Amino acid sequence: MSLNTITNLNRLSMQPRPLGQPQTLSQQIQTIVDQIKKCSNLYQLETIYATMIKTNANQDCFLTNQFVTACATFCRMDYAILAFTQMQKPNVFVYNALIKGLVHCHNPFQALDYHKHMLRAGVWPSSFTFSSLVKACGLASELGFGESVHGQVWKHGFELHVFVQTALVDFYANVGKFVESKRVFDEMPGRDVFAWTTMVSGFLKAGDLVSSRRLFDKMPERNTATWNAMINGYARVGDVESAELFFNQMPVKDIISWTTMINCYSKNKQFREALAVFEEMRRNKVSPDEVTMASVISACAHLGALNMGKEIHQYVMQNGFCLDVYIGSALIDMYAKCGSLERSLLVFFKLREKNLFCWNSVIEGLAVHGCAQEALAMFDSMERHHVKPNGVTFVSVLSACTHAGLVEVGRQRFLSMTRDYSIPPGVEHYGCMVDLLSKAGLLEDALFLIRSMKLEPNPVIWGALLGGCKLHRNLEIAQFAVNELMVLDPHDSGYYTLLLNMYAEVNRWAQVTKIRQMMRELGVKKGCPGSSWIHMESKIHQFAASDKSHLASDEIYSILAELDLQLKLAGYVPDELGPIY
Repeated sequence: MSLNTITNLNRLSMQPRPLGQPQTLSQQIQTIVDQIKKCSNLYQLETIYATMIKTNANQDCFLTNQFVTACATFCRMDYAILAFTQMQKPNVFVYNALIKGLVHCHNPFQALDYHKHMLRAGVWPSSFTFSSLVKACGLASELGFGESVHGQVWKHGFELHVFVQTALVDFYANVGKFVESKRVFDEMPGRDVFAWTTMVSGFLKAGDLVSSRRLFDKMPERNTATWNAMINGYARVGDVESAELFFNQMPVKDIISWTTMINCYSKNKQFREALAVFEEMRRNKVSPDEVTMASVISACAHLGALNMGKEIHQYVMQNGFCLDVYIGSALIDMYAKCGSLERSLLVFFKLREKNLFCWNSVIEGLAVHGCAQEALAMFDSMERHHVKPNGVTFVSVLSACTHAGLVEVGRQRFLSMTRDYSIPPGVEHYGCMVDLLSKAGLLEDALFLIRSMKLEPNPVIWGALLGGCKLHRNLEIAQFAVNELMVLDPHDSGYYTLLLNMYAEVNRWAQVTKIRQMMRELGVKKGCPGSSWIHMESKIHQFAASDKSHLASDEIYSILAELDLQLKLAGYVPDELGPIY
C-alpha cells in the first residue's frame, strides 16, 4: 500500500502547473498551509502532499505537522504514518501531531509505540506529548504504562502544567483508580474549569454523587460541560428529579444538554416527557443531531406513537440528516413496534450501510409480528453478509421460534448459539426457551431446563413456566412455580391471581380461599393498572383503568356508558366466569 500511494503521489506531483510569479519560501509554505486547512476531501490532501514531494517540502517539520493533523480529521492515519516515515528528522511537533492523531482516531497502542520511537530517536517530549500519551493510556486501559508516563511528567518538570495534570486526573478515573485521581487533583497548584469538571466527572464515574455534588458546589466557575456531567450522572442512577433540577437551572444549554435530558427520560421510561423536551428544544431553535434524533425515535417506538414517529422521520429527511445505522436502526425498531412492519422493512432495505443493530432491529420486528420463517431467513441473510450475531440477535430468533411454535428449530438455534458463536446463554435466552417449551406443552422439559441452568432463574423464567401451566392446565407444576415466585417476587399479585384462577376453573374453592388468605397475610395487593397511549394533534394522551386525571374524563366516561348500553341492547352478555380476582 505504501509503495502504491507514493507512486500515485509522485504522478500527481508531475502534473504541469500554470506559470506565474515565483513565490518566496515563506509564501510557498503559507500557500501550502492554507491549502491544507481548506481541504474537504482526501483527494485534495493527496494532491497537496504531491506538491510537497515535488518541492521537497515533505521534509519541512511545520508542513508535515499540518499535513498529519489534516489526516487525523479524515481518520486516515495510514497517510499520516506514510508521510512521517518519509521524513529524515521529524521534530517533537511532528511526533506530537502523530501521537495526538492516533489517539483521536482510537489507535492508542500505536500512539504509545510512537512515543517509544520518539525516545529512541532522542527527541525530547513536551507537555503536549504527555497530555496525548495520558489519553492513550486511558483508552488502552494501560495502568502500568500510565503510571510510567506520570513518572516521566515529574522527571521532565511538567507537574505544574494544568492540562497535563487534568489528563492524569481523567486517566486515573477511567481506569478505576479514584483515590489516585483525587490525589492528583488535590496536588494541583492551580485549577481551571476543565480540571474541576474532570474531577466532578471522575466522582460520577465512581457513582459517588455526594462527592460530585459537593465539588460542584465548590467550583469557582462552571461551564456547560460541568452541568451536562451532573445531569448525566443523575440520569445514570435513575434520579430523574435531580437531573431535571440541574437541567432547569442551567444558564446556557447546548445540544448535549438537551440530548442528555431526552435520554434521561427515555432510560427511565418517561417517554412522553422525552418527546416534550424535544419539542421544547425545537422551540428554542436548538438544532438536534443524529444522536438526538435516534433517542426521540426510540421514545416514539416505546409509546407506539406511529403518527409522531412518521413526523420525526419526515423531519429527519427534510433537515438533511444522514440516515446512518443509528437513526436507521431506531426507525426500523419504531415502525415495527408501532405495527407498521412494511415501513420497517422499507427503511431496512433502503439503508446503504447496515450494522448489527440494524439486523437485530429487523429480526426482532419480524419476530414480534409472528413472521418466524422470515425472521430466520433474515438471520441467515445476516450471516451471508458476514455480520456476526450477538446475544440480542438470538433473543429475537428464539422469540420468533416461540411465536410460531418451532420447538426443534428453537432447540437447534439455542445450542448453535454456544457451539457456533461462543455466546453463553443468558437469562433472556433461557426465558425464551422456557416460554417456547411451556407453550408447546413440554412442561417437564421446561422445568428440567430451569433446573439445569448455571444462572439463577429469575421471576420472568418462572412466570413463563406458570403461563404454560395455565395454558395446559397443569396445577402441580404451576404450584411449584408459584412457590419459587413467592420467594423471588413475593408482592407481585399477577402470579397469585393466575394460580387462583386456575384452581377456580376446576372448582377447587378451598385452594382459592387458601391463596386469598395467603395474599392478605403477605399484604399482596393488585398492582397498578396498565396504561395506554393515543396520539392526537401532536400530543400524547395517557389512560389507565379507573383513571380520571384526564381533562376530558367526564366526556370519555359518558361515551363509555353509552357504548355499554348499546352493547347490552345488541344482546351482549358479559362472561360471568371470567377472572375472579
